[in-house]
Amino acid sequence: MTSNITGGTDDEHWFEPVAEHLGGAYLRYSFTKGTVAEVDRLMEVLELREGDRVLDVGCGPGRHSHELARRGVMAHGVDISQRFIDLAVESAPAGATFERLDARDLASVERFGGAFDAVICLCQGAFGLMRPEDSRGGVDGDRLVLDGIAAALAPGGRLALSAFNSLFTAAAIARGDYEAALDVGSGIIHERTEVRDETGRVEAVDLWTGGYTPRELRLLCELVGLEVVTVDGAEPGDYSAKPPSVDLPEHLLIARIASL
Repeated sequence: MTSNITGGTDDEHWFEPVAEHLGGAYLRYSFTKGTVAEVDRLMEVLELREGDRVLDVGCGPGRHSHELARRGVMAHGVDISQRFIDLAVESAPAGATFERLDARDLASVERFGGAFDAVICLCQGAFGLMRPEDSRGGVDGDRLVLDGIAAALAPGGRLALSAFNSLFTAAAIARGDYEAALDVGSGIIHERTEVRDETGRVEAVDLWTGGYTPRELRLLCELVGLEVVTVDGAEPGDYSAKPPSVDLPEHLLIARIASL
């Protein structure tokens, strides 16, 4: 028996009921299995040292924050899903803390202003999960997330952000390898799929993901005052340096705030 999740009421983001259903089953998906290798690379490209402060935006159940904390980094994760935050807190090692927060509100959190040596926003954590109707005051949701990230970085601080590669997605849809619809005007990918919770109960869900080109990421960073260091091609579990390609599903953006 398959039931249906139509994501989001007027007071919640569309992803919240999806995350509520998934719960801990989220960590069974193959794309979550490369955490250690991903953090190995993040430690290098973000120039992290023991005691540094990292904000994990769209942290989900906290896998990256947990691994960073095990290496002596002070990690604070935020996510719109209370279910994911509860899971992250349950298994958090020392040095990893979490709170529920809509990433579109990051810039309004005064205690975050300039407080972090680095920010990570990975695996479509907040950035990339915004439909046109998730804008506020006429400002695109992804732009709001990136504005808040820039505000949270200390001078010289660095950002690592992954984003869906719209060119990869368009090619996969054209080949028939990916059953989804791409709205070319907005860059939004809409997928109808089924997900299981921890007990195996199936729900049909709608997923929306924003796709980007490297040029679009560079231009958006310029708008919010971030200096792009690199935009590499990437896939879950492999953040090693490689050129962007239509054969790789994601981009990994590394950017920084200019030092005073």
